[in-house]
Amino acid sequence: MLLKSPAAVELTVPNENYMNTYFRILKYIKRFWKHLTASMVFTVFAALLEGASVYLSIPLLDTLFQKAGAGASQTTQQLQTQIQDKAGSAVSNFVNEITASIKAYIFAGDTSEVLLKICMLIVITFLGKNLFGFLQAYSLAYVEQGMIRDLRNDAYLHLHKLPMSFFKNERTGNLISRITNDVNLVQSSVSAVFLNLIREPLKIIVFLGIAVSISWKLTLFALAVLPVSMFIIGYIGLILRKQSGLLQEKMADITNNLHETITGVKIVKAFGMENYENKKFFSETQKFFRLVLKITRIRNISSPTTEFLSVIVGVVIIYYGAQLVLIDHAISASEFFGFLFAIFQLMPPVKELSTVNNRIQEASAAADRVFEILDIEPAIKNVEAPVNINDFNDAIIFESVSFMYNDSDEHVLDSIDLKVKKGNIIAIVGSSGAGKTTLVDLLPRFYDPTSGKILLDGIDLKQIRIEDLRKLMGIVTQETVLFNESVRNNIAYGLDNFPEEKIISAAKAANAHNFIMELPKGYDTVIGEKGTKLSGGQRQRISIARAILKNPPVMILDEATSALDNESEVLVQEAIEHLMHDRTVFVIAHRLSTIRNADRIIVLDKGKIVQDGKHDELLTDSKGIYSKLYELQFRE
Repeated sequence: MLLKSPAAVELTVPNENYMNTYFRILKYIKRFWKHLTASMVFTVFAALLEGASVYLSIPLLDTLFQKAGAGASQTTQQLQTQIQDKAGSAVSNFVNEITASIKAYIFAGDTSEVLLKICMLIVITFLGKNLFGFLQAYSLAYVEQGMIRDLRNDAYLHLHKLPMSFFKNERTGNLISRITNDVNLVQSSVSAVFLNLIREPLKIIVFLGIAVSISWKLTLFALAVLPVSMFIIGYIGLILRKQSGLLQEKMADITNNLHETITGVKIVKAFGMENYENKKFFSETQKFFRLVLKITRIRNISSPTTEFLSVIVGVVIIYYGAQLVLIDHAISASEFFGFLFAIFQLMPPVKELSTVNNRIQEASAAADRVFEILDIEPAIKNVEAPVNINDFNDAIIFESVSFMYNDSDEHVLDSIDLKVKKGNIIAIVGSSGAGKTTLVDLLPRFYDPTSGKILLDGIDLKQIRIEDLRKLMGIVTQETVLFNESVRNNIAYGLDNFPEEKIISAAKAANAHNFIMELPKGYDTVIGEKGTKLSGGQRQRISIARAILKNPPVMILDEATSALDNESEVLVQEAIEHLMHDRTVFVIAHRLSTIRNADRIIVLDKGKIVQDGKHDELLTDSKGIYSKLYELQFRE
């Protein structure tokens, strides 16, 4: 199935779905609850100490601008009088008592002692605030990176469970983009929730508490901007979610374009299409550029709007507060300045909170693309109680096997009945599109039959554990798949600490040892991506050596020599003969000369077996497809 584009998801999924997506993200975060708890605790201490550092400005101003030398008893008496004047609830009285006690301690002594105490307390509070800030940031980074690692690992792991039909319909660049770029975007949502939605509200509570303790009337002015801000923030967040999804899709287009150009660079150069590919790539990057600018405009309008509204309220506060100080004498000048410090300290967390919804929306749009892969149920998977096998003993039987692809109404295979005894070499021939490759792809369960069944030693393949089934089979295809590692690691693919002598023995059997020893570092030579440092024949022989080392009882050879020159074909054919020895082999071959000695040849046409027999038998039917194919190849 094709993955839906983010635009399609946006049209079909309700708006509240982003919260469901976020709850799924939280499941990954739960694994790191210890570090997350520590981060939250450090956040609380950092916020309280930041509030304390601001609150210390009031006694500092009192010391600087009031008469010096006021004794502790006089200061305490003044504070008690203020408390009685401001008598209210039990909670407020308790807070005021604590405040009075702190101020009594600070103001005890002469002016020099008071200043020293205040300065030392300021140093301690800032030291503590920054220490806890560092610990909080480190703990949260551990959670973020751990969550990203696990999400990316799960997505990669799930890709291996998906059937071949999924990869036939999906763009490689799109999948790469989802597991790299989209997963990275999800990271920002962790800090948005567990940093901003905890730290910033804590700061707001602390500074708001300071402001309310000084003057509740002035505090009301600071809150006037919130309803308008929240409306603007929510509206911008909805727009950002949609645009962010489009942005990730465009990045997938760029990644796919880049992947295709790099892997097909030889054809690009051969056809002189550099300018064409450049224009196509530049067109995609220009579209991405415009989308980024559009999102940047939308994202950045939220913060300045909130700040501007906050400044308007701040100006009103200054005007009204000055009247309370100069005319009504309701609060002192030092308290008013302390109130201003607290209120203006409120602005950064309010601004930060204004971006939280945007970041959650963007991260949720990216997470949707990742979870869309994770939500694909593999069509081919183990049954609840699969049969474990470790060998092939008797026969492979196709019983009325038919197959069609999901996006097609035509049968690729139609009512195939075939029995292959252990040790037989079965050649499969037919024109292009006859269903040859599809037939052998059913054996390792790259696909499952649409109808009918395939039995291995009397057991339906669907009942066998997939891992056990595929261990019994080796595959060599026309398009060799090698990795950018050493020759040794490519031959011993997936095998750790494999004996050197067995690797060399497999290479010799594949006619590969001699050319490997001529490489700069022999078996330790890195052969480049897809083996680009080797010739076609050399790559194929490395692939055959890998299959020989695996030593499977069943081999599938899919046109393994069709793309080789005559000299390479001879060497590869000799290697294949070693590979086929004492094994059950399914051979797909265009070159009929390579299958003359097959135990049995079946001819496919339009998904049906139309001929079945040995080479000489099939040639006697002059009107048969096999004779026509043979004549076309050898008429000279």
